[in-house]
Amino acid sequence: MKHLAPLVKRSAQLAVGLACAVALVAGIPSVAGAQVLTTDNICGKAADARGIAAEDLPDIDASNAFVMGKNGTVYYARSADEQVKIASITKVMTAILAVENCKMDEKITVSNAAATVGNSTAGLLEGDEFTVEQALRGLMIPSGNDAAIALAEHVGKKLDPKTKDAVATFVKAMNERAKKLGCTGTLFENPHGLDFDEWAGDMHSTAHDVALMMQEAMKDDTIREVMASKDPWIEVTGADGSDHSHSMDTHNVLLGQDGNIGGKTGTTDDAGYCFASAYNRDGDEIYTVVLNSSTTDQRFADTATLASWYYDHKVTVDIANTQKKTANGNPLMARVSQTDWTDKTIDATLADPTAQATVFSLAGEVTEKVSYDDLSGTVHVGDKVGSVTLKQDGTKIAVMDLVADEEGTGPNPIEWLLVKLDRLGRCIDNRPLTAESETVAKAPEV
Repeated sequence: MKHLAPLVKRSAQLAVGLACAVALVAGIPSVAGAQVLTTDNICGKAADARGIAAEDLPDIDASNAFVMGKNGTVYYARSADEQVKIASITKVMTAILAVENCKMDEKITVSNAAATVGNSTAGLLEGDEFTVEQALRGLMIPSGNDAAIALAEHVGKKLDPKTKDAVATFVKAMNERAKKLGCTGTLFENPHGLDFDEWAGDMHSTAHDVALMMQEAMKDDTIREVMASKDPWIEVTGADGSDHSHSMDTHNVLLGQDGNIGGKTGTTDDAGYCFASAYNRDGDEIYTVVLNSSTTDQRFADTATLASWYYDHKVTVDIANTQKKTANGNPLMARVSQTDWTDKTIDATLADPTAQATVFSLAGEVTEKVSYDDLSGTVHVGDKVGSVTLKQDGTKIAVMDLVADEEGTGPNPIEWLLVKLDRLGRCIDNRPLTAESETVAKAPEV
C-alpha cells in the first residue's frame, strides 16, 4: 500500500487547490483566519442579543479588537478586556509621558544602553544628541526602541533627579499614568514593549486599555503631528559634533488612506501582529485596536475593515420625523396647549426645522421625548414652547427647542369671563380644563 501514499497526497493537494479556486471565484475572503462572531460586543451588548445579523458584523482575524469614539463611546469589542501582549504599542504611553513632562526643544544625549537595545530602531548611535521632538519621531515612525530608552532615561531623571535607575522610574510612571487613564488590565515593564530574551516578563494590556491610551495620545498636537507625518527623517548631532539626518521607514501603511490619521504598530512572537490607529472622516474621529492578527497585512486589513464597518453604519436622520406642516410650511412637531384658553393650542416646530442627528444604526432604536412649556399670555412666532430629546439605547443623541410657529394671544376681559364659565362646566362634567398638548412627530427610524 506504500505505493499509493504519493497518489493520495497528490490528490489531497489537488482537492485543496480546487477548493481555494472555488472560494476565490465565489468571492470568499482569502484570509483563512478572518471570522464573524455574533458574540462580539456592539455598543455594550452581544451582537446576537441585539439581533444583529452576521452580515452587519466585521469580518476580522484579530483575537482582540476594539472601536471607540473620540468621546469614549464604545462601538465594538472582541475579547477587549483579555490581558495580552501589545509589543511596541507600549510606545504610545512612552510618548504620552514624554509630551507631558518635556518641552519639545529639550536636548537628549543617546546613551550606550539606548544605542544598543537592538531590534526595531531609529538608527541612533551612542553620543548622538537630538531634541525631544526628534526623539518622538524616532519613537513613533520607525518604532525605535533606541528612542524609547533615550526618552525613558531623560524623563526618568526629570521625574526623580536622584534616581539610580531612570528607566525603572519612567516605567513606574507609565503604570501610574495608565491607572489614571482608567486602564484596568495594563502592566508595563519597559518603555518599548519588547517581551523576549532579556526583556521577557509579565507585561500586558488589553484592547480596551490601548484605546484609552490612543484617545489620550491624540489629545496632544505634537503626537498627532508625529503620527500623521510622512517625513522619514530625523535630525541629530553626532558625538563628533557633526549634524546629520537619519532616514526612517514608517510602519503604518494605512496612513492617509480613507481617513487614517495615525497609528502605532507592534509585533512580537507572543503579541502577534498588532495595530492601534486613529481615523477621522468629516470630523468624526474614532480609535481602532487590533491585537494578535495572524500577519502584518492582516492587521491592516482588520483595521480597515473595522473603520469601514463603523463609518458605514453611521446614519444621518431628520429630527423632525413628520409629514405634517404648519401654516408657514415648517415641520409640525407638536401642538402645545395655550393654558389661558380651554380649547386653543399653538403649532410648534423645531428651532432649526432642518436639524439632523447622526446615529450609529446598530446601537438600537431611537426614542423621542417631548416636553411642553406652560404657555400663557401672548405667544409670538419663534418663542420657545418646549423641547424634544432623542435617545438611542438610553444615550442622549440630540436635544432641541420647540418654538411657536404661529401667533397666540391671551383672552380679553369678556373672553376671560367666558373661559371661566366654560371651565366651570368642564369641572362639573369632569372634562379637561385646557386643550391637551399633542406630539405629532415620531422618533426617527434607523
